[in-house]
Amino acid sequence: MIRTLLGMIIVVGLVLSSSAFAADLGTPAEAEALVKKAIAFIKANGKDRAFAEFTNKNGQFVDRDLYIFVYDMSGTCLAHGQNPRMVGKDLSDLTDPSGKAFVKERIELAKAKGKGWQNYLFSEPTTKKIEHKTAYIEKYEDVIVGSGAYK
Repeated sequence: MIRTLLGMIIVVGLVLSSSAFAADLGTPAEAEALVKKAIAFIKANGKDRAFAEFTNKNGQFVDRDLYIFVYDMSGTCLAHGQNPRMVGKDLSDLTDPSGKAFVKERIELAKAKGKGWQNYLFSEPTTKKIEHKTAYIEKYEDVIVGSGAYK
């Protein structure tokens, strides 16, 4: 009986801790809202100021695991809230662990539809494990603005 009770307590604890962990991650709806907020910020402040703010890890566009990334239409990174070393680099040939060219896919999506969702694999920043991620992107003028959430 005590073993059963102890087992139930452990299971409940694991469920609660995994739920708490999930609550610490951004949602797809929050990622989409962050992109819309970022585009409004570009419109109000200009690209130079906006891209600097998006790349600021302590800025208003980094929320838990959510951050803004911006590419030009050829795949050069113009802003990146998680990894500032990416800024200025051509990432058009970047692939996920499954071989999916996700930056090229973003460019194609932006050209074809102007906005939308994509799925790919990416390293989750808190655990460093490869996880499924979904990103929302929107084309604004000549750039692609996006943010992603882990599934």
